[in-house]
Amino acid sequence: MEQTLISPSSMTDVQAGFITRVEELAYELKIAEVMTREIKAVAPATKMAEVLEMFRQARISGAPVVDNGQLVGIISLEDLINALRDLGRSELKVPVADYMTTNVITVNTFDPIVEALKLFTKTSLGRLPVIDESGQLVGIITKGDVTRGLLNALQHDYQHEEVRRYRASHLFEDIHSDRTGLILRYRIKQGDFTRGGTASSKIKQALLRLGADAQTARRCGIAIYEAEMNLIIHTLCGGEIRVEVEPRQIQMETIDDGPGIEDLNLVMQPGYSTASESVREMGFGAGMGLINIKRCVDEMKLESTPGKGTRLKMKINLQPKQTLREKER
Repeated sequence: MEQTLISPSSMTDVQAGFITRVEELAYELKIAEVMTREIKAVAPATKMAEVLEMFRQARISGAPVVDNGQLVGIISLEDLINALRDLGRSELKVPVADYMTTNVITVNTFDPIVEALKLFTKTSLGRLPVIDESGQLVGIITKGDVTRGLLNALQHDYQHEEVRRYRASHLFEDIHSDRTGLILRYRIKQGDFTRGGTASSKIKQALLRLGADAQTARRCGIAIYEAEMNLIIHTLCGGEIRVEVEPRQIQMETIDDGPGIEDLNLVMQPGYSTASESVREMGFGAGMGLINIKRCVDEMKLESTPGKGTRLKMKINLQPKQTLREKER
């Protein structure tokens, strides 16, 4: 069995880039919660002069192009500028079809907004059409939508509300043994994008209720999310997530039975991905999952045998002030 071992030093907030509440929310909030639902769409035959006027009145910089209910392209302010440069304002009588972008990158309503952020960074696009589970266009998401959604979520202060509802930090205090641990298991189905992130959200919530500090819960939540998506994207039959919570450490692992990884060093390169074209079209498979995991954990060990399966082990060591036990009164 081939294996690679990555053992960064114990991660401090500074070394981790301090995983903020904003970054955590990017994994929690779904695109459907922040997208713009009122779509200003145009037809392929719409004149560019009409698009110019629509952009001016609506104060937008792009719009989807829809033909007989089907998304066929995107027209942007940049496309409009190109038309003005080629033709001049008085000649903007050409149809949108002549200048629109036809290779449309979309996101799904059920995706977390971090997937939209990854695409914004990778493509430099300013807007992404949003489709639902049936493939219908239901909205548009922009960088501004993401910013507003994050600010609104911060105002609600979800995290503190969860902690106030229920605290179970006394659990390890009340059990006396040489070694005490709580094991959480989750079965992940291959291709189940609609439930992607569910396990990581539940694990993070459980850690908060056990008394974990916010930074530790965030690190675990992001690491598990990326590992969870790898099971959904790259396996043949899904796999299992196993988390063992102890007072002084949190051990996490994912296990699957195929197809395995040919080159373990190559998969650790930023941007490298074996995701299928259909998965990439959905906005996943950016090749940053393992990099994000490595950033969030203290130890990471990847084992894989081609044709047999892969095991990813992750560990976070808890400092004395972070141990999962009830605080002294």
